[in-house]
Amino acid sequence: MLREMDQAFVLHSYARNYINFTHAKGAQVWDDQGHAYIDFTSGIGVVSVGHANERVSDAICDQAKKLIHVSNLYLIEPQARLAKSLVEKSGYDMRCFFANSGAEANEGAIKIARKYGEVDGEPKRYKVITLKHSFHGRTISTLKATGQEKMHHYFGPFPDGFVYADTIDHISSLIDDRTVCVMIELVQGEGGVEPQEKARVQQLAKLLKEKDILLAVDEVQTGIYRTGELFASNLYEIEPDIITVAKGLGNGVPIGVVMTTLKDIFSPGDHGSTFGGNYLVTRAAYEVLEILESYKNSGGLDESMLYFEERLAGFVKHYPEIIEKSVEL
Repeated sequence: MLREMDQAFVLHSYARNYINFTHAKGAQVWDDQGHAYIDFTSGIGVVSVGHANERVSDAICDQAKKLIHVSNLYLIEPQARLAKSLVEKSGYDMRCFFANSGAEANEGAIKIARKYGEVDGEPKRYKVITLKHSFHGRTISTLKATGQEKMHHYFGPFPDGFVYADTIDHISSLIDDRTVCVMIELVQGEGGVEPQEKARVQQLAKLLKEKDILLAVDEVQTGIYRTGELFASNLYEIEPDIITVAKGLGNGVPIGVVMTTLKDIFSPGDHGSTFGGNYLVTRAAYEVLEILESYKNSGGLDESMLYFEERLAGFVKHYPEIIEKSVEL
């Protein structure tokens, strides 16, 4: 009955596996037949502190009983606290805009770059360079920013101004007087878990700074301690102009964030989100961040990282034909 209901009334955007999960705890989920599974996908990089985490659940329940949502025209206390926490923990001098997803965060990043190119003198700059095999979202602009032609079928015409580089080293040859931003993933997810080489990324960051071209780092996959640091940008020792984050920040509650050093780039009315950064989501995300920072400070995260490094090294040794290359960070 449930499967038929889904097939009849929900658009077929996903190749569903028709297991009906009913509850979860930590890394385990259970279906309606009582079978237990280990959730190796963590909801596609989302459930960063485990299913039904007690602290996050308590924060959500407590906030839901008080106040879930008001307009962003008013002060939202947990939003301000979360923004402060993200900025201070990152070590970057930035401000935050709150959205609902990674795609929305990347849309915000593109708008920041486009406005910067519009108001920063002549000639007006609008081109955004991304990498082939990248993934930045499924809205029209972020889909065009995604360097995968197979994903562009059926949805054109797209906005212009997006250019694709084969590699990090190829980017410099594509820069012209209309280039305003380079957007990259430091570890490509859909590109095959492809980490960029640290020295090359640092060289690129230096070049862009010299040319007054913005560096936007899409940390939707790599952010929120996925690489052992709050952001992969910290691990690569670079200072981006824009960082986007989502997925693991909310532990399943939908949230996206654009962080930027361009603190005054937006004026009232330039950008907005009805639900972005409301009481419920930012209260939950703040708790997630506190849990993960505590895990990091206790040494637990570093121990976990070392464990996986050792196990993956053994995997590479036994299955060298699967791994094309290894990158030191």
